[in-house]
Amino acid sequence: MERTGYAMVQENGQRKYGGPPPGWEGLHPPRGCEVFVGKIPRDVYEDELVPVFESVGRIYEMRLMMDFDGKNRGYAFVMYTLKHEAKRAVRELNNYEIRPGRLLGVCCSVDNCRLFIGGIPKMKKREEILEEISKVTEGVLDVIVYASAADKMKNRGFAFVEYESHRAAAMARRKLMPGRIQLWGHQIAVDWAEPEIDVDEDVMETVKILYVRNLMIETSEDTIKKIFGQYNLGCVERVKKIRDYAFVHFTSREDAVQAMRNLNGTELEGSCIEVTLAKPVDKEQYTRYQKAAKGGAPATTTPTEVPQPNYVYSCDPYTLAYYGYPYNALIGPNRDYFVKGW
Repeated sequence: MERTGYAMVQENGQRKYGGPPPGWEGLHPPRGCEVFVGKIPRDVYEDELVPVFESVGRIYEMRLMMDFDGKNRGYAFVMYTLKHEAKRAVRELNNYEIRPGRLLGVCCSVDNCRLFIGGIPKMKKREEILEEISKVTEGVLDVIVYASAADKMKNRGFAFVEYESHRAAAMARRKLMPGRIQLWGHQIAVDWAEPEIDVDEDVMETVKILYVRNLMIETSEDTIKKIFGQYNLGCVERVKKIRDYAFVHFTSREDAVQAMRNLNGTELEGSCIEVTLAKPVDKEQYTRYQKAAKGGAPATTTPTEVPQPNYVYSCDPYTLAYYGYPYNALIGPNRDYFVKGW
């Protein structure tokens, strides 16, 4: 504190360093500037953490979660003043050896405003679900429901509920916890929806693969190739269909974007399809993400390894949630860093 001039205060089970830093006159940093730091040894404090994290950018605020016994709870949040500083922290400080044999886990922090709710009667429509959820929780902005792969008249037995803030979502989650409330006389399951993995904007600008959702089970790859290739003969290289979604590979990004704009929201063999650019995700990050969703141990990289760009094209978290259904704890890439390293 003497060296940096930052203030520090402890409140509500956390110790806050900065927020804002001395001499700060700008606005609060935008979303995307914060990282989550996990697997912190419980006797490590700001005197060791701050020098490490300020080495990659200017810290706006660090929040170290504290226990009643005076030790930390094994994780913290570090907010930088700029997005690229947070990305650099993830890139350079994930698996940083803070003590001999003790590696920190660093990933992007997600201000999650979305809940996953399972156990919903399959005949309920979006409007009915929105009305019912709005009766028992506050701050509901939207409800996302997907049709069953086999019967488009039914939903898949779950929905995603978007709230106006993380606080509203957290309050709703607490209220909807199993045993506290029923919807339509049914027991429900509730947890955080799995947040999307952040993809670098430069990488997204190179994507020439489309992700197509809500297809009919019977729709063939040949049909998809014909429909998506109608705007430029030979522009579709191949199609990979899995149940009711598919990846459509194009020879050029321009053809992919044109097809997406023309076909998103249109009907294909009786079903309204959603078409977006596929999101390439670093393979190691994606493996961690999947293992976390299944409750497995985190995938780690030794400090001597140099990670190579190795991308897989993931379907979005809603489809991942569907194939992990019914009651996975879907709290995203933060989860594997709660696994204790001792």
